[in-house]
Amino acid sequence: MCPDCEDFARTVLLLGQLALYADTTDADLDFVDIVSPCLAASLPKPPTGEES
Repeated sequence: MCPDCEDFARTVLLLGQLALYADTTDADLDFVDIVSPCLAASLPKPPTGEES
């Protein structure tokens, strides 16, 4: 997998896990509110599939 593809997939996975965490009973929603926009801002450009 290309490095950009790996970074994109890892960041999307983290955002998904954070969303699941936010739905738990004891979630620290202040943490979610701070971390989620930071993760979203760190998303690299989506891979085009043209890299090798």
